[in-house]
Amino acid sequence: MKIIKSDLHAIAALPSQYPKDDLPEIAFAGRSNVGKSSFINAMINRVNLARTSSKPGKTRTINFYIINESFRFVDLPGYGYAQVSMSEREKWAKFIETYLTTRKNLKEVILVVDMRHEPTNLDKMMYEWIKSFGFRGLVIATKADKISKANWQKHTKIIRQKLEIKDMDLVIPFSSEKKINVDKVWKVLEPVLDKTKDQ
Repeated sequence: MKIIKSDLHAIAALPSQYPKDDLPEIAFAGRSNVGKSSFINAMINRVNLARTSSKPGKTRTINFYIINESFRFVDLPGYGYAQVSMSEREKWAKFIETYLTTRKNLKEVILVVDMRHEPTNLDKMMYEWIKSFGFRGLVIATKADKISKANWQKHTKIIRQKLEIKDMDLVIPFSSEKKINVDKVWKVLEPVLDKTKDQ
C-alpha cells in the first residue's frame, strides 16, 4: 500500500460526530497502552498523526484517520485501564459498542494486544465479540521488538491459546518502532478494502 496522504478526519464521542460519507473503515480495538496509535502511525508512515500518550487511558474519543482520501483507520478508546473510574470506563465502553454495532462503514475490526503479555479476560471478551459479528479475527501483537525473535512463536502461541485461535496466520507480530511486518499487515488489509470497491 502506497500512502499518498493521511489526516485526522474526525474526533467523535457521539454518532452525530462520525464522518457522513460512505468510505470503508477498519477499526482497531485494544487495551490502553498496547500501542494502537503507534501501530496506526507505523502503518501510514507518519511519526505522530495518531495521538500517542505515555499516560494510559488518555484516548477518550473515537478518532478517524482518512488515508488516500479513500478509506479510514479508526482508533477506538483503549479499555481496561484500572485507574479510570468505573463510570468513565462504562462510558468508553458505550462509545465503542455504539460505533461497532451501528456503523455501516465498518468493514473489519482488529484486536491489538501487547505481545509480551497474555491477553486479559477483557481482550478475550472483545475478541469473541469481533468473531461473533463475522469479522475475520485478525490480532496484531505489538512490541515484538521487545522480545527476541526466537521467542515470538512461544508468545504468539500464548495469545492464540488464550483467545482460542486455531489459525496461526491470524496473529501477526508487529513492531511500530522497527516497522516489523508493516507490509504483511497491509497484505491482509488490502483485500478487505478492495472487496468494498466491488460492492
